[in-house]
Amino acid sequence: MKIVFASPAPPDGGALVVGALEGRKLTPSAKALDKMLKGGLTRAVKASRFKGKKDESLTLLAPSGVKADRVFLVGLGKAADLDALRLQNIGGRIYAALGAKGHSTVSVAVDAIDKCKLKPSEMAAEMALGARLRSYRFDKYRTKEGRDKKPTLKTLRLRCQGAGRARAAYAVAAKVADGVFLTRDLVSEPANVIYPESLAAEARKLTRLGVKVEVLGVREMKRLGMGALLGVAQGSAREPRLVVMRWNGGKRAKGKKPIAFVGKGVTFDTGGISIKPSGGMEDMKWDMGGAGVVIGLMKALAGRKARVDAVGVVGLVENMPSATAQRPGDIVTTMSGQTIEVINTDAEGRLVLADALWYCKERFDPKIMIDLATLTGAIIISLGNEMAGLFSNDDRLCKRLSAAGAAVHERLWRLPMGEEFDKQIRSEAADMKNVGNRGGGSITAAQLLQRFVGKTPWAHLDIAGVTWSKADKPTVPKGGTAFGVRLLDRLVADYYEGK
Repeated sequence: MKIVFASPAPPDGGALVVGALEGRKLTPSAKALDKMLKGGLTRAVKASRFKGKKDESLTLLAPSGVKADRVFLVGLGKAADLDALRLQNIGGRIYAALGAKGHSTVSVAVDAIDKCKLKPSEMAAEMALGARLRSYRFDKYRTKEGRDKKPTLKTLRLRCQGAGRARAAYAVAAKVADGVFLTRDLVSEPANVIYPESLAAEARKLTRLGVKVEVLGVREMKRLGMGALLGVAQGSAREPRLVVMRWNGGKRAKGKKPIAFVGKGVTFDTGGISIKPSGGMEDMKWDMGGAGVVIGLMKALAGRKARVDAVGVVGLVENMPSATAQRPGDIVTTMSGQTIEVINTDAEGRLVLADALWYCKERFDPKIMIDLATLTGAIIISLGNEMAGLFSNDDRLCKRLSAAGAAVHERLWRLPMGEEFDKQIRSEAADMKNVGNRGGGSITAAQLLQRFVGKTPWAHLDIAGVTWSKADKPTVPKGGTAFGVRLLDRLVADYYEGK
């Protein structure tokens, strides 16, 4: 879909979108259209239940004499509530309503609105971003899908004052959307297509944007002593990889520390010898969601030329049962020298992250380090599918992450950590065991990770409940969400870029 910004003009074909505020208050463009229709829009509104509230809409066929096939009246809600998120949702709803209705062109009239803090150009850019995010489809394997099921919208035209400013603002946001789409693609691919070697190859493509990419194989990881990561991978015919991505957009000065992001990349998780139930196991193709977010984030930062030095590290493995698989009771030695008794081979993500976090800390000495992982089912019991769990050793980093998440509606909820939880992962045979008691499973997993970050300001995001959506949302179609890409890009932009 092509997104175009243009100056206000009369309708010129396709579908026309105008707005109404709560209380059935038409915007200036809607009033002008109503005049052209000789009061037809007003009559249609009065004959309906449409009140102009958020999430409401009204569709009517355009009468003869108007150069438009369809009029779509979208509810804007209260003017004072028209912020960036609301406008993105409106853009997403417009696409959801009109993207597959047979129109090749949709024009959206964007007006200045009293009590709205955003200019028309800013409003148009946010609506365009929302429409772009909602337009995502993963349909490459639908070989028999009929034309009537596919989107028809080719051009979305947003008409507003200051079209040039809108175009410039959207150009930056579009690069972030590119990163979101990459993550959604990677998470959506089946495990016979995305496995450690092929996912590493996808990460290598970021070199086209100026990202420096290194891929470590088994030999290099053995030399480094990554016994925890390698132990998870030993049951699979697919060899593991550790991928290191560096974006030096801050023109890194000598001694300046980068910020770092670490992702769990279990490209398929059977549970290993502690095998999962078969029902729903197909969902475990997206157990590499954390790694997918880090790769998508690096694309977003490089794409928009972020003025920051950032490092992305992803540990890529496949967790399979076989004659060579890791067993419950095995003890592995991590790169840090600490040992872990493996009680449950389905608690494998923390083993992968243990070595990846230590490697990142030791090699790059980052200013902050944030890991993302579809780590525990317990976080879904705690927070459902609405928020990700946040764990940290640094209050300031937590506040910044929460603020960035709220700004893009990728919300976080901080959970406690402490000595009483740490006691639960003590082992009688090793330095620690990989699971604690039944209760507080997300917390004890975070406690284990904390043992591999040293004094580095660190946060762990458990995204198990928010990586995949079974229902459409305004800017997120069902499927892979890419939760975390926009959040972390916003964190960088607000607190670390250019500093």
